[in-house]
Amino acid sequence: MTATLPIAPSAVCWITRTLEDAGFETWAVGGAIRDALLGRPSGDWDLATRATPKEVRRIFRRTVPIGIEHGTVGVLARDGTMYEVTTFRRDVETDGRHAVVVFAETIEEDLGRRDFTINAMAWHALREVFCDPYGGAADLDDHVLRTVGRPDERFREDFLRILRALRFAGRFELRIEPDTWHSLRGLVDRLPVLSPERVREELLKVLGQDPAPARSLELYAESGALAVVYPELDAVRSDGGWARSLATIERLPPARPLTRLAALLRPLLEERAAALLVRMRLSNAVTDEVARLASASPLPGPQAPDAEFRRWLARYGASRLGRVARIELAEARAREHEASGAGGSRGPAPTEVVESWRRARAVLRTSPPLAVSDLAIDGRDLMRLGLRPGPGFGLILEGLLDWVLEDPSRNETSGLGARAIELATIVAEDGGREGSGDG
Repeated sequence: MTATLPIAPSAVCWITRTLEDAGFETWAVGGAIRDALLGRPSGDWDLATRATPKEVRRIFRRTVPIGIEHGTVGVLARDGTMYEVTTFRRDVETDGRHAVVVFAETIEEDLGRRDFTINAMAWHALREVFCDPYGGAADLDDHVLRTVGRPDERFREDFLRILRALRFAGRFELRIEPDTWHSLRGLVDRLPVLSPERVREELLKVLGQDPAPARSLELYAESGALAVVYPELDAVRSDGGWARSLATIERLPPARPLTRLAALLRPLLEERAAALLVRMRLSNAVTDEVARLASASPLPGPQAPDAEFRRWLARYGASRLGRVARIELAEARAREHEASGAGGSRGPAPTEVVESWRRARAVLRTSPPLAVSDLAIDGRDLMRLGLRPGPGFGLILEGLLDWVLEDPSRNETSGLGARAIELATIVAEDGGREGSGDG
């Protein structure tokens, strides 16, 4: 098994050697070890050591106190890369959300508190010794995910491990061991004790780290976790929208997790998608952006007149064109695959989406006015025309924009002024009708 483990980066060897020369046993741990055994590019290298945070900060000149309360110090290598160095720990008390830990003396104690066997392995970068007390390497060979120790105990220590199990099993194509699966399913109703932020980050990791996130999300559904943490999405499963959504996000790159999230939410009604995003506690800006992407209408068809493209761009924004088009293209490819051999599919074909996207870009290159701020006149010009400021000004300006979207050549002062007078009369008449009544 040691032959499959890579040579650790020179910075990891340097940190290990520095700590060991000072008398502190140090091991490389975490995802880099697991990924190396899977033959995948090794990710971040983390280290576990017998040195306390205070001792680590005394030994190294450049450190960052990124998690002192949890025993973690960031050590900066010569090239500026930061490596997390954490003191050996063991749990003494847990409440399902957070653990109270104390420092431990050995790597075996530290590995014993970890969630799954595939994450409970360590590699000594200098001695090239592999430490695997719970058989994680064998489980990887057998494509099995199991907990370290009894599943119920491990999940009750931190219920987030339920979602982590679904993510790891999906991402690495592992079969969840029966006792682990049974325990996991029996405890999904405890997921609401977790903070929305922790639940959200798990989903974003599924969407942002896995080229094929459908496997993990199917496990979310099969385990019952989806119904607990994202009931809006679980409701979509009954009408077939879920399978299409999964097929769509698989055709979007993991480098765009928020675009994938928007695609996942597209089958929802706008208000249900918004409620889910608010509950995820994303920033207001991100919530608004994802909601707009999720609720955007399809691009006009390739044969539509330019005015339809201008109206679409005015409504959803030129900056969103690429992301919406990518989602639509992924949806079209998913439909095409779904319908192969079934006599065609409803909705535009991928080639039509591409052509619509080209048409929209061509319209944009003409720099058309797409917002009120792009009009050749503004509120001050309306006052110069003798119009009285008030709520009607907004309606007049929106009306002018709609008029200009139909024909951008109309965006000139005199024509807009005349049209504004006409619209002011209409607005005044409509206001009078709305204010009248029989009591």
